[in-house]
Amino acid sequence: MRKAALLYNPDSGGGRNPRHAELESVLALLRHAGIEAELLLTDSRAHAEEQVRQAVLRDCDTIFACGGDGTIHNIIQVLANTRVALAILPMGTANALAHDLGLPMNVSAAARAALQGTQRRVALGRVQYLDLEGQPGSRFFIVAAGAGVDAHLFYKLHAGSKQRMGMAAYYAKAWQLWFSYPMIRFRVEFAETGSDQLRHADVTELMAVRIRNFGGVLQELAPGASLERDDLRLVCSRTASRLAYLSYVTRGLLRRSWKVPGIDLAYSGRVSCQHLNAPASTNGTPPVKVYVEADGELVGTLPAEITVVPNALTLLSPSQ
Repeated sequence: MRKAALLYNPDSGGGRNPRHAELESVLALLRHAGIEAELLLTDSRAHAEEQVRQAVLRDCDTIFACGGDGTIHNIIQVLANTRVALAILPMGTANALAHDLGLPMNVSAAARAALQGTQRRVALGRVQYLDLEGQPGSRFFIVAAGAGVDAHLFYKLHAGSKQRMGMAAYYAKAWQLWFSYPMIRFRVEFAETGSDQLRHADVTELMAVRIRNFGGVLQELAPGASLERDDLRLVCSRTASRLAYLSYVTRGLLRRSWKVPGIDLAYSGRVSCQHLNAPASTNGTPPVKVYVEADGELVGTLPAEITVVPNALTLLSPSQ
């Protein structure tokens, strides 16, 4: 590490208590180690990506994500397929990737871990979709992408409630959706890793997961997922049973491995998601859309295709 930029989103983690003092201490730590370092503030997705793009043009070799998975998501759109490294100072709401990497949740300790860490090249996921204006869009992701129930959660979860309540907002809205979501079905198609045979399923939820440990109360959402692999761990929910969904979440909470009927796991490098030919709404309102999310950020709607880009990102992680 020679020249670093710290990208800070003041809204990360709820934004109630700006943490500039902690970041100033990290800047001092990096400079004491002989590293040229600067702090960049960001207030939107587009602004974050432009700040990172300009830092790369200034020959920064490391970008610190000072926030949560949303901040990381914005940064990797620029760092994908470059040699500039991503380092993480966990200051967000969930910090799923930081948990998976085994990073300290203390900001100064995480900075010291980055100084002593090792670089590794990892694959990124990539999701193509229609944005909310109906135009084609594409985003890289590193934690997970999904369509159906989980993406509808991020559609319903307004930014204001997330900032006021943090993770409590996720849990409250998830519980509400458990009772109210209409369980819209859509078609997925994929070939399992090592096979050319296409599989089809009509599902209410599809998740394509890249990490093993999400941290928090749930931790292992998709057993077998790993950044070490060059494919996706798919969670295909064929069922519309709310009890099956609850059973699957409970399985993760209790760290158990029981099989839940109607919810299947598979490995694949590519999965497509398409609308079914559903009848039009009978009360004159538009049919409910099937939304798509990437790294906990609402990105658009179906149709969508999720793939893997091998060897796409340089990641700084703690030395083992």
